[in-house]
Amino acid sequence: MPLATSATGRVTTGRGGVRRDVVAALAITTTVSYGTLYYAFSALLEPIRTELGVSATLATGALTAASLISAVLGIPVGRWLDRRGGHALMTVGAIIAAGSVLAWSRVQSPGQLYGVFVVLGVASAMVLYPSAFAVVVAVTAPEHRTTALLSVTLVAGFASSIFIPLTGHLIHAYGWRQTLVVLAAVLAVVTIPLHALVLRSTAPAPARSQVHRNAGRPSRVLRDAGFWMLAVAFVLHSSALAVIGVHLVTYLTRLGHSPTTAATLTGLLGLLSVTGRVTVTILRRWLPMTSITAGIVLLQGAALALLPAAGHSIAGAAGCLIAFGLGFGVASLAKPAIILDRYGDRGYATIAGILGTPTTIAAAVATAHGYTLLILTAASACALAAAALTTTRYLPTPATPAPAKLGSP
Repeated sequence: MPLATSATGRVTTGRGGVRRDVVAALAITTTVSYGTLYYAFSALLEPIRTELGVSATLATGALTAASLISAVLGIPVGRWLDRRGGHALMTVGAIIAAGSVLAWSRVQSPGQLYGVFVVLGVASAMVLYPSAFAVVVAVTAPEHRTTALLSVTLVAGFASSIFIPLTGHLIHAYGWRQTLVVLAAVLAVVTIPLHALVLRSTAPAPARSQVHRNAGRPSRVLRDAGFWMLAVAFVLHSSALAVIGVHLVTYLTRLGHSPTTAATLTGLLGLLSVTGRVTVTILRRWLPMTSITAGIVLLQGAALALLPAAGHSIAGAAGCLIAFGLGFGVASLAKPAIILDRYGDRGYATIAGILGTPTTIAAAVATAHGYTLLILTAASACALAAAALTTTRYLPTPATPAPAKLGSP
């Protein structure tokens, strides 16, 4: 696709207002990054805790530590992305991520495990959806952003479907340590070159006036009641997703399914999340994004509430997971769309970082007591999140300046 060059020397979007090379690269790298840094953990949890001789709670705490580090870095990473773009940050993040996964394969104690996951948390803040979305927003014309974001999330929606079963099969064949070596190699070979080569010249255009500079200030959103309602909704929903993402394989085995069957059933979530994202994009032609998201999240809550009773059979578990999976990736697409609709594109990465910090912390501290109680708590969180999203529709929207044309000096 031909690219244009602005007066500042920055490469801008070509025909159609979309950097298709950037969108394609980020679709691939976020898929691999989520697969190795997040989804693989659920398959690795049992063999790691068994060999290290620790409880599931202690082992899962390492992932909690990584999520907390990622949350703490959300706002400074957002500010960096707004000012300098994602090229250097995401390239360095990919290098750190690959090295950390390799180091993970060598841990011999809980202390070493936690140390590795602290570094993995730093890498996660640099290479996952928030950073990728900020780059897409910076290089895509406003009318094409939803489609561009959908393209990234559609591909990345297969991360769990690919990497949970793949990790399970690799563990069965080679053991968990060699599995992590393989995953580290995949992460390095795929993400480092794409970030280094494709994300050049993707920094946002500088604000052209004081009005546009003020539009990206955090104080603008912190004074908005709708922002806090969105925060409540996404905090609750992210907590529910974290519970399912980390504990579903183990919970399904406790319902009587074999580890292979549990991993395969869990893989349905990724496949169905793609269907859900396409459905959301189609429905957005007629309905507000907040209403669509609220309805889907409510459906997820109902599905989780039924899982303890219906999940003992393969058909029952599959039915619940199909209903839940349709909304599994909706928040990834809904959150940036709602932010852009409500606040515009100036300071997008910082605003997303502010909203992402409490939601990531909530996901990090979503821990278990009894598994059935945990699943039912996640169901309740989905229902409350749906109510909060619905309320947001009735709160006034702050006025924002019109989006700047990409590539303007």
